[in-house]
Amino acid sequence: MSRLAGISGRRAVKAFERAGFRAGKPMHGHIPLSRTAGQIIVLPLERELSPYLLRAQLQRAGLQEKEFLAQLPRMVLGKLLVIG
Repeated sequence: MSRLAGISGRRAVKAFERAGFRAGKPMHGHIPLSRTAGQIIVLPLERELSPYLLRAQLQRAGLQEKEFLAQLPRMVLGKLLVIG
């Protein structure tokens, strides 16, 4: 199973923001993310993103999978820490 499986669109947006991207205005269920260097990627705000789509966007952004996973916000449910 891929380490990129099970990541929601909102968590991915937060990770890209921590990596230096800036979120734009959401349109039709998608959110554009841009960097000062002129890079623009678009992510759907779905419950779970396809690992293939996420890997392709990471490649376009110039990020390694390890870097992205380190930037992902952790999920906390009550007192239980769920790392996903």
